[in-house]
Amino acid sequence: PPHRPGLVKMSSAELGWFFCTAGRGLEPFLAREVRTRLGATEVDWVSGKVFFRAAAGLGELRKLRSGERLFLLLKKHSPLPVSGNKGKMLHEIKSLVIEEPKYWLDIISVWRKLHGHEGKTDDISQENTLALKRKSEETNTASKRQKTEQVRAIESEECQVEAGERCVAPERMRGQEYWINNKTSSEFPSKGSGENPTAKEKLSFSFRVSCRCSGAIAKMLTSQEIGRAIGIALVKQCGWHADLRDPDIEIFVHLNDIHSVVGIPLFRLPLANREYIRTAGLRSTVAWAMASLAEISAGALVLDPMCGLGTILLEAAKEWPEACYWGADISDSQLEGADGNIRTAGLMDKIELLKASVKALPLPSESFDSVISDIPFGKKFKVTNEAQLLPDILQEMERVLRVGGTIVLLLSQDLRKRLDGLTKCAGSDSPEATADGDSLAAPAKALSVDGNSSSLAHGVGESFLSSRHFRSLVPDGVYAVSLGKTDAFIYKYRKVSAAGN
Repeated sequence: PPHRPGLVKMSSAELGWFFCTAGRGLEPFLAREVRTRLGATEVDWVSGKVFFRAAAGLGELRKLRSGERLFLLLKKHSPLPVSGNKGKMLHEIKSLVIEEPKYWLDIISVWRKLHGHEGKTDDISQENTLALKRKSEETNTASKRQKTEQVRAIESEECQVEAGERCVAPERMRGQEYWINNKTSSEFPSKGSGENPTAKEKLSFSFRVSCRCSGAIAKMLTSQEIGRAIGIALVKQCGWHADLRDPDIEIFVHLNDIHSVVGIPLFRLPLANREYIRTAGLRSTVAWAMASLAEISAGALVLDPMCGLGTILLEAAKEWPEACYWGADISDSQLEGADGNIRTAGLMDKIELLKASVKALPLPSESFDSVISDIPFGKKFKVTNEAQLLPDILQEMERVLRVGGTIVLLLSQDLRKRLDGLTKCAGSDSPEATADGDSLAAPAKALSVDGNSSSLAHGVGESFLSSRHFRSLVPDGVYAVSLGKTDAFIYKYRKVSAAGN
């Protein structure tokens, strides 16, 4: 969708502009979720980010399940012009971020209100304003010396960039997001006992700049250079001091060929870090997206016949607790890990586990309303064997599924191609779903921003399922998603008649 031109600014009187990062391919899921869960308006998304406006508190925002990191949106601007003059480019970037002291005071006020400090804001406004408006000609020698030392500290130290990030060529970025994995959020802005901050604390307000750049601008400037320039400017303009380890506030700047975005993280840990998952398996956001496609309702029976560590079942049971869940796996170690996760999440009464092969499930025919599964792939799995077993796996899933029920599968690109080879249907092109859900070779059903879906998927799924064994299953969507270094595809099928009919 086209992005809004110009600047988007927050003020203390206008709460509600946010953006959330998302794994590639999950943007339409997140856009739909913020609409349905938060009642968000003005939803707009590009690769890796969803922008929206909502009247929501931190408790509601924390419930988002398909997003990665959530930010208070300060500015959203068109891409900055790229020239051969580094100094000119840095000036443009600093002009984007640096504002009058009153602007940052409003931002701090918004942040404090979100974190439940409404009663303290007015008490410190006057003194904070004075601190922010200290001019370069101030006569306090000690203050001048402190400010000079802060600038030197930033100049001598690379401004911290988000964990795991390096300034790499645009083609290596692949639109992926990186996450900070720091300690849980501390009270803002004082790190003390929670009482009103002292005058000294107010004057020593700390910050950190996290910068990420890709595309044309990354060929001219590194993230460290940009972060350092912004940090020095903030020290000079506002009198703050840089703290790379434990800042009062973090300022996030992302510059690429699509937009220039400035925001403040609302939580130090990514939303995707689930406190109820002890041992991580499939990325929780992808697991939630798969479960959201399964149309789970109250009283439904849901099966994951290759459950592994149980991530899909955990995400589904947390979101739709009125259903009943079953997980099966042939591996004792995987079942042990799944049991540990289920106990940690407190879902022992919602999820049942059994040891069984997906090729021969000890379950009655047409007994489940939904079947959701991540077909194993990767170096530690024998992809060739799994591909050869795909017809048997799908046939058994079809057998235990009720008419009208749904099957949701996660397949690797290699498994998808091998599945295409199994069809042996000459001239049948497989759909190449892109990150935004559009199809290059054939239409693929995908979520749009408003949550509606487009045309029916054709190609590999349809040609395979139209064989005499699987005519009861109708393809109902193909969604391309990223698993980090690996691309995968979520396939959705619907059972329209009894098996064999």
